Amino acid sequence: MTIPFTGSYTADDVQFLLKPMAIEDTPIHIKEALIQSGKQHYSQMLTHESLPPEHYLPLFYQAMALNQQRMAEHVLLLAERIVATRRRGVTLVSLARAGTPVGVLLKHVLRRYFDTEASHYSISILRDVGIDQNALRFIAQNHAPESLVFVDGWTGKGVIAQQLTASLQAFAASDGATIPAELYVLADLSGSATFAATSEDYLIPSCILNATVSGLVSRSIYAPDTAGPTDFHGCVYYRQFEPHDLSRYFIDTMLTCIKQAWQQGNLVSCSHDRLKLQAISQALLAWIATHYGVNRHHYIKPGIGEATRVLLRREAKVLLLRDEEGAATRHLRWLAESRSIPIAIFPDLPYQAVALIKELP
Repeated sequence: MTIPFTGSYTADDVQFLLKPMAIEDTPIHIKEALIQSGKQHYSQMLTHESLPPEHYLPLFYQAMALNQQRMAEHVLLLAERIVATRRRGVTLVSLARAGTPVGVLLKHVLRRYFDTEASHYSISILRDVGIDQNALRFIAQNHAPESLVFVDGWTGKGVIAQQLTASLQAFAASDGATIPAELYVLADLSGSATFAATSEDYLIPSCILNATVSGLVSRSIYAPDTAGPTDFHGCVYYRQFEPHDLSRYFIDTMLTCIKQAWQQGNLVSCSHDRLKLQAISQALLAWIATHYGVNRHHYIKPGIGEATRVLLRREAKVLLLRDEEGAATRHLRWLAESRSIPIAIFPDLPYQAVALIKELP
């Protein structure tokens, strides 16, 4: 294990419980074939990132202008709820990678506006693999289990929330530590989070970029064949991108917006029907599976955040949009058009976007 590792953040922002490593580049089309054939799990491969194209980067700044104030209010709502539910101390555990910028913001907000000092770790959780048990063990040995708060950016189908619950049950059995299986997110589309600031599918600005808004850290890697018994899951640190890193810009800009939101007050807490959201999610999955002949729900990625991941990291079959000209999906249209991915418009779509992964023959 390698501690501390902070990526391009500082130790006052976060400690990544990830092991920086080198891994060969697997082109997207080869990675897709290996995943879908079952020969390798997606977490064992990585398509190396490149810097955002010149014409794509302005879409990030447009997203900031569009929704940074809304996100600021939502971060304050999350902080408010965390303080209310963790009266004996707070240990933030963000789920790498989308949860990391949210966790960094929460750490500073808790200190500045709620007189609460919180430790913040970012750890790996992977579908079918689970949460990094060594990272969780490290945290549980240094902090009260009941103080842990798991943080992510959004939910899509709720797979990670289910994986979190299963992983914590396994950890309780193996280590005897009971940790609340509670997930706190900005936007809960699937009704699977314990608390969310909203259930609306809106453009969270940080979802547009990859490493350059997340401490220059890749998505997590699981390499059991080369890992030691106490090693954390791995990651790649993109040191070569340091001159182009926007991680600090994003945090500083958001903290300024949060200060304005705090001074204005009038925060409105979110109250949504989780069962209704779950029903909407399941109905959509069933309709898409039938309409497009999708064999596995893993190939369906609902919501702006999940759709963005597909278009950045996977081979997409089609992009479904609710609005042909929506400002929130401008970057998705750019990505789809640049890769000749078909776009279909469905005004009754419950989310602003859904991406389908291309199923290989």
